[in-house]
Amino acid sequence: MPQVEQGVRDAAGAAAELEDRGVRRQEQVDIDGRAVRGDLHASSVPETGRVSTRPTKDQLAAAHNTTIPDVIAPGLDVLFCGINPGLYSGALGRHFARPGNRFWPALHKGGFTPRLFDPSEQDELLDLKLGITNVVARTTARADELTGDELREGGKILAAKVLEHRPRWLAVVGITAYRTAFGFPKARVGRQDHRIGDTRVWVLPNPSGLNAHWTPAGLAAEFALLRAASADCRNR
Repeated sequence: MPQVEQGVRDAAGAAAELEDRGVRRQEQVDIDGRAVRGDLHASSVPETGRVSTRPTKDQLAAAHNTTIPDVIAPGLDVLFCGINPGLYSGALGRHFARPGNRFWPALHKGGFTPRLFDPSEQDELLDLKLGITNVVARTTARADELTGDELREGGKILAAKVLEHRPRWLAVVGITAYRTAFGFPKARVGRQDHRIGDTRVWVLPNPSGLNAHWTPAGLAAEFALLRAASADCRNR
């Protein structure tokens, strides 16, 4: 790993860890604790004033094997790419919509957004030259419902999408999906040697609340590292 990049990673990690010590308990309540408390009928986001309504069981069932539109435009700084939408996202038509998913907090704490965005504000990312897509478009209850062939085919579709829209960076959110989709079984989180046309590739940890290996602070540090790299490329 280049020395400058390692220095940024260390600094970002240290800053995030310091912050995490002070807010970890509140963060666990705000982000992950709602499911435990059972108050998912409406989850308010104070920074935005928006409300995300919880889908009904029937809406979740109807969302299976549906798709939601990409948030995408030509010439983005970073195109974030999830594995595939869950039923919660499919029912609401919003990316990373399930309470407990830490994508939006990590995006904010990593320096990409000036405040915490609600999933209902996803289209506002385009004004920040950010976008969202998925390796596989169809919704499932669990990511392990996807087959290897489906992920590899999704990788081809994603590559074509990247070549068309030409973002500066493609950030795949999930190392296992990236390894399978693009055939790099030894890939690690972080900057990749792999490029798609002129687009650089970065792999971020899966922000799902089920991914206990990564703390909120650790996720924020990885997002911050990508933010620094994207800003550096823009300034060249």
